[in-house]
Amino acid sequence: MKLPHILLALLVTAVWGFNFVVIKVGIDNFPPILFSALRFTAAALPLAFFVPRPAIAWRYVIAIAVVLGIVKFTLLFWSMHVGLSAGLSSLVLQSQAFFTIMLAAFVLAERPTRMQLLGIFVAFCGIALIALTVDGSITITGLALAIAAAFMWAISNLLMKQAGKVDMFRLMVHVSLIPPIPLFALSLMIEGWEADMAALASVSWAGVGAVLYIAYGATIFGFAVWGMLIRTYGAGRIAPFSLLVPIFGMSSSALFLGETFGPLRMAAAALVLAGLMLTLVRKRAPLAEVGAA
Repeated sequence: MKLPHILLALLVTAVWGFNFVVIKVGIDNFPPILFSALRFTAAALPLAFFVPRPAIAWRYVIAIAVVLGIVKFTLLFWSMHVGLSAGLSSLVLQSQAFFTIMLAAFVLAERPTRMQLLGIFVAFCGIALIALTVDGSITITGLALAIAAAFMWAISNLLMKQAGKVDMFRLMVHVSLIPPIPLFALSLMIEGWEADMAALASVSWAGVGAVLYIAYGATIFGFAVWGMLIRTYGAGRIAPFSLLVPIFGMSSSALFLGETFGPLRMAAAALVLAGLMLTLVRKRAPLAEVGAA
C-alpha cells in the first residue's frame, strides 16, 4: 500500500475508535434513540439529493437500513445508556466479525477454517471475562445489548454480501434516508415527547458536535475513504486495519472519559483482539469490511 493510503486507513480507524467517546457525549445530551435519529437525518440530508443511489435493489437498501440503521444502533446506543462504557463498547462490538463467520456458515454454507473457529472461541472467552468485571461502568444488560447489536451488524454484513459489490459511501447515504422517521417515532413512544423536547430545547454545542461528528466524520468521511481503500486494494488487505478500532476506542475513552481498565479487562481485550487476528489468517474470511459504530 502507498503511504498516503496507509495513513488514511489509520485515520479512519482512529475516527471510528474515537466515535465511541462521541456517542457517549451524544447520549449524555440526547435520549439515545433520538440521538440515533438525528445522526441518520444529518448523514442523509442533503447528500441523498446529490449522491446517486447504489446500483442494488431497493429491498437490500431497506433491509440494511432496518437491521443496521434502526435495530443495531438502537441496541448499541441503549447499551451505552444503561451500562457499558465507551471503550468496552468499541471492543465488544467487534464480536460482529465472529457472528458474521458463524452466520455465513449456516446461511451461505461458507465453511470456517479451524483457525477461524479457534479465533471465535478465544474471542468469546474474552467477552465472558468482561462479564466477570461487572461494576459501575458495565452492567449485564449493557453487555447483552452490545452483543445483540453486534449480532444485528453481522446480519447486515450478510445482506451486504448478498447485495453484491457496491459503493459503501453511496450505500450508507441512501441507507441513512430510511431510519429517521421510524427512529423519531420510536423515540416518542419509548423516550417520550417531554424528554425529546427538553433535550432539543437545551441542546449544547457538545450535543450538536456529537451529531455532526458521528454523521459526517464516522459515517460520511469514514465510509467514503474506507470504500475507496477497499476498491483500490481489496477487503483482504484493508480489513486488518479494523483491529485498530477498539484500540483507538479504548485508549481515547481512557484519555477523554477517564475510563480505567483493570488486569481482567486488559486480559479480555487481549483475548478478543487475538481472536480477531486469528480470523484474519485466511484472507477470504467473511470479516466485516467496515468497523464503524
